[in-house]
Amino acid sequence: MGARFKLLLSEAVRSLGANVSTTAAATMTVLIGMFLLGFLIGLSTWAFSLSNHYKHELVVKVFFDRAVAQKDVDAVRAKLAPGVNPLVKSVSYVSAEQGLAKMREKNPELFKGSTLPYNPLGPALTVQPKRGEDTEKIANQLTPLPHGVHDVNYGKKTAHKLLTAAKVIDIFFVLAVIVLLVSSTLLIGNTIRLAIFSRRREIEVMKLVGATNWFVRGPFMLEGIITGLVGSVAAIILLLLGKEIALPRIMPHVIRASDIHALPFELTALIVLAVGLILGGAGAGLTIRRFLQV
Repeated sequence: MGARFKLLLSEAVRSLGANVSTTAAATMTVLIGMFLLGFLIGLSTWAFSLSNHYKHELVVKVFFDRAVAQKDVDAVRAKLAPGVNPLVKSVSYVSAEQGLAKMREKNPELFKGSTLPYNPLGPALTVQPKRGEDTEKIANQLTPLPHGVHDVNYGKKTAHKLLTAAKVIDIFFVLAVIVLLVSSTLLIGNTIRLAIFSRRREIEVMKLVGATNWFVRGPFMLEGIITGLVGSVAAIILLLLGKEIALPRIMPHVIRASDIHALPFELTALIVLAVGLILGGAGAGLTIRRFLQV
């Protein structure tokens, strides 16, 4: 078994050296396809993380009357409790004093040169949904308004725009990855097909002298795997250079937060390497089938 593999490997290496132009073309095709795949994986996962970051900022605010009884506040809070309501992640209580302090902090110009005779605000609840898409459902659960509540606000227009934009981003990048994989598969397959077509006479001779299909297919599949390996490693090196050189110059100009991040580079590199090996080996194995019918 070991001797046969060594024979197939030596034959594959010999063929790669004897067909430099087609080998280089196949390797460059894999390199470009895998580089674009790695870049798109990083960009798409960062975009997904960004959309989730904004979704997490969507909250439902429940505003109570100034003279609301504490039992009415507790009743609404109990209805929205995370253990009771499956849509809710957390509920935080904001007293009238805290609400006024936040308003003073956000809009200091409203308080210049004047002193309020009393606090016009009532207490409020800030409801964090498990999913940003559920803000409207949570708000609708408080319709009609419970006793003591004068308004329920979740930024309807802003929420709809944000969720629509996030959905478009998700669909766009999923489709982009699918299109890239399909186009890369076709390009790599066609390049390998050209390489095999130029050696069809060699395949016919091997078949005529009694070589089995797997003996003929083996070196070509190893060639495809080696080509996929070299092209993928080169793509990973280019991606690493881009990460270390270009990314530090770009990141200061984009939105930054602790929960916004792309897929770890190590995992992206593994995906690129695996896809490159699969496309190279499977592409060669499937393409050569038509030439084995002698």
